[in-house]
Amino acid sequence: MQQVNEKRRKTKAISIGNVPIGGDSPISVQSMTKCETSDRGAVLDQIRSLATAGCDIIRLAIPDESSARAIERICKASPIPVVADIHFDYQLALITIAGGVDAVRINPGNMKRESHVKAVADAAQKAGIPIRIGINSGSLERSLLKKYGGPTAEAMAESAMMCAKKFEGWGFKDLKLSLKSHDVAETVFAYRKVAAVCDYPLHLGITATGAGLEAKLKSAVGIGALLIDGIGDTIRVSLSSEPEEEVVVGLALLKTLGLHPRGLELVACPTCGRCKVDLLNYLEIVKKGLSGIQGEISVAVMGCVVNGPGEARQADIGVAFSDDGTASVFRDGRHYASGPAGEMLERLIDDARRLAEERRTQ
Repeated sequence: MQQVNEKRRKTKAISIGNVPIGGDSPISVQSMTKCETSDRGAVLDQIRSLATAGCDIIRLAIPDESSARAIERICKASPIPVVADIHFDYQLALITIAGGVDAVRINPGNMKRESHVKAVADAAQKAGIPIRIGINSGSLERSLLKKYGGPTAEAMAESAMMCAKKFEGWGFKDLKLSLKSHDVAETVFAYRKVAAVCDYPLHLGITATGAGLEAKLKSAVGIGALLIDGIGDTIRVSLSSEPEEEVVVGLALLKTLGLHPRGLELVACPTCGRCKVDLLNYLEIVKKGLSGIQGEISVAVMGCVVNGPGEARQADIGVAFSDDGTASVFRDGRHYASGPAGEMLERLIDDARRLAEERRTQ
């Protein structure tokens, strides 16, 4: 079976604080604080909560000088690297760089003077930190909107590469690029275009997705399609909700593609008229019985003889139920036990816990 990691695009390696980005580094998960950056206590509480949830890098909005001045103390207390998100005013970027921020995100589309962008590049170069060129369909250069008739994938890609070339001309190469739109297809096409012509690491995301299931699906489809292509070095799932939810969904997406340690992976059939057992109840019993295990393991709970044995064999350990009240247990592709359904369910849980512990301590 081909692994997504085997297809990953080879990129330039950079670091945001102590988190490596690109090269052979794991794909990192980012989020953004959703309170006023000038409120240091609230910001740090949120950062600590996000770090506990599994967030690798945090980005902070810097809309004014009081927010920029707060960065120094926030960076000193933050458990994870901090990125300053700058729009319009280049001087805010200079303040945060002087304050010890780990990276800066700018959108050259809303910084009108090239000399201001260069000043940010020079300051970042001196501080030894990377810059993310963040292209957004909502703030593209007017010339490109006119050229392409709107915020198309081609317009976003040209904007990103045009900006990157300017930075290269100034001798600054520690760049990361992003090209975000609320339109999933346009975003995917834009990233593919840029990935084909440069080796800069890419930050993936779909912007302005909203909240709830639809928002999560937009991110899963867009980010997932690119990751399967081998494109992407760090991600943010943007949701109109608590930032911890962004991290949970992002980690789940990476785990689904085998790009993050998966812990427990449960495989279960959706059930249909062939299923003669209470599979949903069995599944809950397995979840409860395996709660808290830490080793990486896939466990299959299958309800009938059509695909059950095959799926159970493909998992690390699995059980396939029959319609006669019996079940069969499989491990590493081999059948090793059969008997009454209840007994085999208990055996599955006991053996799965034992296997997970063995893997955790190896």
